[in-house]
Amino acid sequence: MNAEPITCGDYVTATFARDFVAEGFDHDAVERIHSGLFDEWGHALAQSGLFTNRTVAAALHSWQDDPHSLLDALLANADEMTLKRYDLVWEALERAHVGSAEPLAEYA
Repeated sequence: MNAEPITCGDYVTATFARDFVAEGFDHDAVERIHSGLFDEWGHALAQSGLFTNRTVAAALHSWQDDPHSLLDALLANADEMTLKRYDLVWEALERAHVGSAEPLAEYA
């Protein structure tokens, strides 16, 4: 039998996914996650008492590397329409982020 290691996403899914989806669509949460603001999730993991400081730090580091992984974990059990709504917002935030990185035209 090959057991797969538990990932940070698995922890988040097990701890928060059901409530996150049940609370309804949260545009502000997507913006915070997209912006790399993970304090509330890290704090919630730490306060749950289920995870070591090392595990919480690993989760935060993982999210810094790939913010979308946190959203994926939170939406692991969501229905197709909910996933689509969140994906549309994420894509819009990506377009806005890319658009803001374009250099401004210089005038002579």
